[in-house]
Amino acid sequence: MTPKTSLWLALALGLTLGGMTHATDKTMPAAPASNDPNLWLESIDGAKQLDWVKQQNAETVKKYADSAEFKQLDARLLEVLDSNERIPMVSKIGDHYYNFWRDKDHPKGLWRRTTLDEYRKDQPAWETVIDLDALAQTENENWVWHGAQCLKPAYQRCLISLSRGGADADVVREFDLPGKQFVQGGFALPEAKSRVAWMDQDHLYVATDFGPGSMTTSSYPRIVKEWKRGTPLSSATTVYEARSDDMSVSAARDNTPGFERDFVVRQIAFYDSETFVRGKDGKLSKIDVPTDANTDVHREWLLIEPRNDWKVGSKTYKSGSLLAARFDDYMAGKRELTVLFEPTDNTALDGYSWTRHQLILNVMDNVVNKLEVLTPQAGEWKRESLGGAPRLSTIAAGAVDEDHGDDYFLTVTGFLQPTTLYYGTLGQGEAQAIKHSPSFFDASRYEVSQHFATSKDGTRVPYFEIAPKNLKADGSNPTLQYGYGGFEISLQPNYSGNVGRAWLEKGGVYVIANIRGGGEYGPRWHKAALKANRLRAYEDFAAVSEDLFARKITSPQHLGAMGGSNGGLLMGNMLTQYPQLYGAIVSQVALLDMQRYTHLSAGASWIAEYGDPDKPAEWSWIKTFSPYANAKAGQPYPPVLFTTSTRDDRVGPVHARKMYAKLQGLGHDTSFYENIEGGHGAAADNKQSAYMNALAYTYIWEHVK
Repeated sequence: MTPKTSLWLALALGLTLGGMTHATDKTMPAAPASNDPNLWLESIDGAKQLDWVKQQNAETVKKYADSAEFKQLDARLLEVLDSNERIPMVSKIGDHYYNFWRDKDHPKGLWRRTTLDEYRKDQPAWETVIDLDALAQTENENWVWHGAQCLKPAYQRCLISLSRGGADADVVREFDLPGKQFVQGGFALPEAKSRVAWMDQDHLYVATDFGPGSMTTSSYPRIVKEWKRGTPLSSATTVYEARSDDMSVSAARDNTPGFERDFVVRQIAFYDSETFVRGKDGKLSKIDVPTDANTDVHREWLLIEPRNDWKVGSKTYKSGSLLAARFDDYMAGKRELTVLFEPTDNTALDGYSWTRHQLILNVMDNVVNKLEVLTPQAGEWKRESLGGAPRLSTIAAGAVDEDHGDDYFLTVTGFLQPTTLYYGTLGQGEAQAIKHSPSFFDASRYEVSQHFATSKDGTRVPYFEIAPKNLKADGSNPTLQYGYGGFEISLQPNYSGNVGRAWLEKGGVYVIANIRGGGEYGPRWHKAALKANRLRAYEDFAAVSEDLFARKITSPQHLGAMGGSNGGLLMGNMLTQYPQLYGAIVSQVALLDMQRYTHLSAGASWIAEYGDPDKPAEWSWIKTFSPYANAKAGQPYPPVLFTTSTRDDRVGPVHARKMYAKLQGLGHDTSFYENIEGGHGAAADNKQSAYMNALAYTYIWEHVK
């Protein structure tokens, strides 16, 4: 789970407050774990547990993945993921444009580079920088790429992060970029959930597992240190220590010439943090904003996004706004703020990107994007339109190099519109299309529409529907409804060859529900389903289902539901609270045991989203949306498939294991599949991703067709 992140990747993979009682409430705390007969499954890598996993996997494969039809779908989905016609998205590092690429010949991937002139060609010439397949073979390790962090402005050295099997924990190694080789005796960190950043070529900021007591209860680093080249990590000097019940800590240096600054971030909880400026003397000066506000420093500017209404002097700034101030003036005590964006009932800030001289704003209006270009000046900043998305599509723009020029990349995509990549320069006419994603299915047979359902409390909930043009409204159409509803993450229109091939081509209807808990209407939409209000998200999802019935698009026996991660928790609650609405459910890499979640993997980091089940007052309402606690015998649950990954060290496989075991023991129709690799994405490479996709879609189709 990550904040402010597009969830279409999860879709393509087929996956990924108020009303609190007082502390004096006499509600009993969550039942002790010793009462749980499935507690033994919490030993993730135990031999007995993995044997159990393999046995359940074999049964699921025999039922759903042994047919010729399944194998054909698996192959067709892998064809999409491995296609050489996909757009190789790039990032500029120095004078080159870098891309990480997986295909049939390079399943683990290539980190490669090219020039802009080459990139503009239909078939660019690429130079391989790191061949991950070759590295994995040499080292006999299943490396999964976690990215590169390169030291600007020279970009001579990088820190490469590699994960075993896709887990969040990774190793970090120093890399010589011009020489295309790892630095012998250079900076290196063993496997951990590290936060590492360059200070200069001979110093790093490192937050990692330094030993007992150095990690938070959320399983992230508690201490950040300054590490000098050529010295042991044990001699690194402490910069800041967070509390053990904080979420994490990190530090970084902004090496923008003329604006070099060091920052320390104390992540108190998922939505609360403090950011400090670290002086040359090591003294920390806090940026004085609410802890739940997001901040961003760019050259002379400080941007602030308050998540609650914020009163500054005589003015009140709306939750979800974007505000600007001159950084040095603000740190000196001045509070001259310029409103760059203010939300309305239908609009929310989707993101922004700095170029050298301007700021590109991306705004959602009823979940559809439009772009603006803002130029800093005294008073109100100058505003110009950069265009809007075609109807029911998504448009996004970002700087190519925020330190040098005003060039930008722009993408346009839609459920039926393959992605197009544009390259342009602000103030120099329209951007030019330079790359086109291929079509993986015949989109001319379908149409996209947006609808609004009315939730239990009267709230209008938007949803997208992708359906055949000749659809008969007779209630018999196999329909798949997808949702997420958490962490202020929005589900927006985007193209997926997998959805097209696995669902639409079979004649199915595909539905995306923009329920509360997400970010489709900014922080207010998210906060409406936080903690004690969590049930609002599930009521919204049910309302969309019921609207599909009212419109005679489908009926319960023909409606399937799917979601991953927090969306997997959503699926668990649709199973236990609204079983009458669905013919089948797929829950992926899910949270399900909300009594134990804070003690499993990184679960403690999400207390700000769900609450703390170890507090009796909070368990009184958390238990209302804990599928594992609420599953009972004798209930008419629809068939349900749980998928997960052994290497998922974020949510972990324990939830799915235990939920499946409990339902199986109660006599319900349930299936289970655990990929041994893959991390929270449930797949370590394209082949595994295609297989997990095919399994999920096949399972739903078999039950609702």
